[in-house]
Amino acid sequence: MTEMCEVASTPENYTFELSSHANSILSGLNELRLYEKLLDVTLIAEDAEFKVHRAVMAACSDYFRAMFTDAMKEANQAEICLKGVTARGIECLINYAYTSKLKLDRNNVQDILSAANHVQMNAVIGACANFLESQIDLENCVDIATIAEIYSLEKLKQKTYKYICSRLKTFSKTNEINRLTWEQFLYLLSSDYPVDCPEANILQIVINWCIAQNVDHVIIQKLINKVRLDEIKHFDLESTLRLFRPHFSVNQEIYFTVLKIVERSQPINKFNISTNNRLQLNNNTNETHEEILTNSRGMESALIKIGGFGVDGITNKITYYLPSRKKWHNLTVIPHVEQSNYGTAVLGNDLYVVGGCYDVYLKEYIHPFGFRYCPIANKWTTIAPMQNDRCRFSLNAIGSCLYAVGGVSDTNESDEGWIQDIPISNCEKYNTNTDTWEYIVNLPENRTQHAGAVLGCNLYISGGLDRHRILSSFWRYNTFYEKWEELPPMLVPRTDHNMLAINNKLYVCGGWYEDLISETRRLVRTIDSYDPVQRTWIVETEVPTPKYHAGIVAVNNVIYIVGGLHSDTVFDRASSAIQCFNIETKEWSRLDGYPESVWECSCVSLFVPKCREDLEVLPHKKEPHSDK
Repeated sequence: MTEMCEVASTPENYTFELSSHANSILSGLNELRLYEKLLDVTLIAEDAEFKVHRAVMAACSDYFRAMFTDAMKEANQAEICLKGVTARGIECLINYAYTSKLKLDRNNVQDILSAANHVQMNAVIGACANFLESQIDLENCVDIATIAEIYSLEKLKQKTYKYICSRLKTFSKTNEINRLTWEQFLYLLSSDYPVDCPEANILQIVINWCIAQNVDHVIIQKLINKVRLDEIKHFDLESTLRLFRPHFSVNQEIYFTVLKIVERSQPINKFNISTNNRLQLNNNTNETHEEILTNSRGMESALIKIGGFGVDGITNKITYYLPSRKKWHNLTVIPHVEQSNYGTAVLGNDLYVVGGCYDVYLKEYIHPFGFRYCPIANKWTTIAPMQNDRCRFSLNAIGSCLYAVGGVSDTNESDEGWIQDIPISNCEKYNTNTDTWEYIVNLPENRTQHAGAVLGCNLYISGGLDRHRILSSFWRYNTFYEKWEELPPMLVPRTDHNMLAINNKLYVCGGWYEDLISETRRLVRTIDSYDPVQRTWIVETEVPTPKYHAGIVAVNNVIYIVGGLHSDTVFDRASSAIQCFNIETKEWSRLDGYPESVWECSCVSLFVPKCREDLEVLPHKKEPHSDK
């Protein structure tokens, strides 16, 4: 077989390069070693002798390079005794130096890592760390964490503790947790990684560990201080202390240390200690808020931009903006052909993308399929398809269900009288517990390109299109009584808009209507709010730069308007601007523009892990002056 080579020639010179030359040199050196030719030094470990070439070992190891080239006594010695390393470890390193191959397994990795660390073979150290990372499980994670700390392998250390946190509930029930030193346990509690159990369980895990280890009050205090007591419901705190009271009778020091820290962490008016030292609750505690996270550790509320159109056409990419980093990152991609006009909703911090449409040879196809994305696992799963193909509809979450309302369908004429390619009025509900869809009571009006929002057990639907008529009507569906009720209409008709629920009020943003005189589209220039108690609408503010087909979402009482199409008269000019309206201060501000012009995207608020490693930062784009 002819060897590959490269030849570069001119009339004056000729250059020959053999691509296999490096491998030939390495193979030749290994043959010299095996036949004991030209060997000039012997390495000794655990009474085992290994004859090698100084040049080869110096080329692979900073340790040997310094030893053999600097003015050290070993530079001219025929034998070098290596202390603190095993014969197996050094033998594996020598074989690697002469062959570039290293076979790692659970039996030899620690010997090889120790030897590589001693002789400073950084490539091997990295290979060992990568191998250990791939081997982490509940039975060896403490050992791997200890190895990572001994050899200062920070990435491996972080991976290991992240693994433990993600399985903390199960890990805490194994004997491995009691093998942690208190310093390791403190690091575990201090690390900001997502965990799989509520904070009340973490308090119980800490108390159990303290009892098992019989540690003193100084260590107890350090560990308990890392528990986020302010995130534990009051009755859970009381239940935890009551659960451990039999153990506290044996170890009073743990009990009183825990009790003092709990008292300091809670508002005084919510706790008092009775004469029998039992934590009591006052009746004015409020624990009615709905939790969407098992635990907030390692998570941050992010602004999520889903799909839409950009300068390169339609995209299924999902990106996110973390306020703490002030950067946009890629999150994931919808696992479907490029599509648009789907429904999006967040339930239990899972993102649902359902229905929508896609183009094939300029023909629009509408589909019923749905997908669920878990940001902690960074994983997509499919859900049961809707009973009806649907796009340009609203999707909202209440309790454990999703509600799909209205939209456009490809369904042919049926018993209900639906006609192909016109808005439909039927609604359906998805039960996340049974993975099934069922039809619910029809909305009395046909509509598409409308908005939906949720307050309590009520689903609100605003505006939209009924064929060519733009609506201002406003409806409420009570999911308990399964009944629709018409409410006072919006101040102006809107379609292609958004509705947000913030602090027990509803806010309608964006959209457009048709001017009856000029028969042209007009952008709605205001954000209006609805008070469900007073049943009244008011104008909250005027948008500095109105747009339509923008992505709109609220995060921490701030409304974000992402991208969209510009102005009353120019509908084909896209924007990358992000406008922000603070509900509390009534002030407008701006973020740096989205990395590209975007429109017809969806936006939601979602908690995402702060420790993601694939944080590809999207390049910043400055919005042109025309949109300021």
